Amino acid sequence: MRWLRTFGEVVRSGLTVEETRLEPLLALRTAAGVGLVIGAALWLATPAFATSAALGAFSAGTATFQRTWRPRKVIALGAGAGLALSTFVGYLAAGRLATFLPLLAVWAFAAGMAWALGSTAGIVAATTVGSMLVTVTLPTSIGPALEHAGVIALGGVAQAVLILLFPIRRWGAHRDALADALAAVADYARRLQHDPAAPFDPEPLMTARDAAAVTPSQARTRPPALHGPRGLAERIVPVIAALADPDVGAPAEGPGRHRARELLNAAADVLDAAARSIRCGTPTEIPPRSTDILRVDGQGEVLEGPARHTAEELVRLLAEALEVAGGAGVYDRASTSSGPASARFLVRPTMFRLLPVVVRAVRRELRRDSPVLRHAVRLAAVAPLGYLIASPLPVGHGYWAPIASVMVMRPDFHRTYARAVGRLAGTLVGVALATGMVQAIGPDAHLFGALAVVSAALSYTLLRTGYAYSQCFTAAYVVFLLGMGGHAWEQTVPERVVLTLIGGALAMLAYVVFPAWETPRLPGRLADWLAANGRYAAAVLRGYAEPTQKHRADLRRALLASREARAAWQEAYDQARQEPVRPRGLTSREAEDAQEALRGFDRATMLMESHLPAAGSRSIPEAERFADALEADTAQAADDMREHRNPDWGHVAEALHIWEGTAGDRSPVLRRGTELQKKALDNLATAVSRTPLERDVGSAREEQRVRAALAAEGDGSGPARGGG
Repeated sequence: MRWLRTFGEVVRSGLTVEETRLEPLLALRTAAGVGLVIGAALWLATPAFATSAALGAFSAGTATFQRTWRPRKVIALGAGAGLALSTFVGYLAAGRLATFLPLLAVWAFAAGMAWALGSTAGIVAATTVGSMLVTVTLPTSIGPALEHAGVIALGGVAQAVLILLFPIRRWGAHRDALADALAAVADYARRLQHDPAAPFDPEPLMTARDAAAVTPSQARTRPPALHGPRGLAERIVPVIAALADPDVGAPAEGPGRHRARELLNAAADVLDAAARSIRCGTPTEIPPRSTDILRVDGQGEVLEGPARHTAEELVRLLAEALEVAGGAGVYDRASTSSGPASARFLVRPTMFRLLPVVVRAVRRELRRDSPVLRHAVRLAAVAPLGYLIASPLPVGHGYWAPIASVMVMRPDFHRTYARAVGRLAGTLVGVALATGMVQAIGPDAHLFGALAVVSAALSYTLLRTGYAYSQCFTAAYVVFLLGMGGHAWEQTVPERVVLTLIGGALAMLAYVVFPAWETPRLPGRLADWLAANGRYAAAVLRGYAEPTQKHRADLRRALLASREARAAWQEAYDQARQEPVRPRGLTSREAEDAQEALRGFDRATMLMESHLPAAGSRSIPEAERFADALEADTAQAADDMREHRNPDWGHVAEALHIWEGTAGDRSPVLRRGTELQKKALDNLATAVSRTPLERDVGSAREEQRVRAALAAEGDGSGPARGGG
């Protein structure tokens, strides 16, 4: 039953139209690159060379649509070079199965390990495996094979040249990342108006930080508006959270609460205006009413004490954000000041210095439970197996089966199955449409080349709206290319459908045979998040115990580590909810409760961070004792959770009791923060602690709950569930 329900969600997900902003100009430029190489090859050489050129140009163009922070022309050149190399190396071994299959397995394994560097590297590497599989159609001498490889590389060069000559939103991805981060903070400010305890998802800030890392050459041409607002957004988040909290900020009711809501709404307007300015490169426009609200220096100001101090800090930060978004201010001057480059921007290694980074990333994934390693093993097994199965079949182009497997496989279950469904559906429709046109037109290489370019343009346009829809036009593109090369449609259409079905089935079966389920790893991911949160909270408390710049730097590192652990948990949790396996270690309800508890713990720490004393302020020794207890208990509790033992907060309770008994009173922010932290830890213990009997029957209860939900959906009495 669980598999049937999961597969239904997979089908819906694979055929879902994703709401995204289309980029027709980018699609037109990339399709023009495909058209240029096809036209030049048809004019100067043969349709066979034109097909090779189209392979390189189309695959390199597809690579430039992946989300990456490096220049698109670099990605196009890298993809073209990889495709050319895999084509030529594959040709050298293509004469005999005894040499070709081991090479294919090793190459596929390396392509799978490329996911250690990110999704862009993994996807581009997968296309090189497909290029190697097509080498069986190359000539039988080294000279022509080198020519074909060179033509494929020229396809990438053509795309890079067009990107250089006709730049479209050169820093568009970076602008979008920063604008999304500011918009996320604006949305948080609006939610705080109605829910002072609303959680904040730091993922947009993490993405903006990743986008902010640039090479020295990029740093010299980066627009000034991209230099500073990210750091300001980071500082605004705890400030608006503190302003909204009724214990450390504005009062729960009365004029003070109304004033806080006005300030939060005005802050959201300002942040949205800054986001629009950065995204579009236009002047910042703020409603005059919001400008009037953001004045807290008048005699009639109703906020007092810490709340007024927080409001003044918020207004100051918003003014800086507007100044930077407008293209001027302190960050412009800082970017041109003297000092080491690493002090002015986050450093990203150049392409020539990536080797040590690649080695470290791959080495981290060489462990038995790594999803990347398991993905690489599946690729290394499926690519040769698909080739062996399809080769003896009474159809041509047997390489389509392993290509279909390689292109749909991903390190996680849901995306692999959804892409397999989308590829099959898109292939059926695309092949049917293109076949009808080929039959009606008759053999005409130049016309087929033009139709291939049009299909490529439509595929690029729909690339981010859903895999099935872009794959429809990709399939049509392949049919037109084969028609241009002189292949009869009767030999290509039925076999492509059958072989795509075989390849998709192999990819889906491979995940069942050698899975990388996230469900059993949820307790470990949760434990990592708890330990990282404990170190972050301890760093904040030490900032009160001894306010120094060194502790501020330690706090920043702990905060980033906490966000990475939270992101890893969230990714694992989202994948586990889509997997057809029973919960082990944590049921769905326990995972949800534990997640809410740790979010509360993170929010409490953020409130304390918003009021950190300046360097050189009076120290609070009791905070150091509480920090040590908190860090020790969370680290031990993380180990206990990995071993399925109940956590204990004895040291935290003792340190808090001693602190409350001292003569010196804590500040309201510290008092509120420590109380919320202890409450969140107790909630976490309640969520994950179980008796031996509960551990035995927990999975059975979870299964009963799922069946009841399914029954409620079946008779229409339950709420509708969204697609996977």
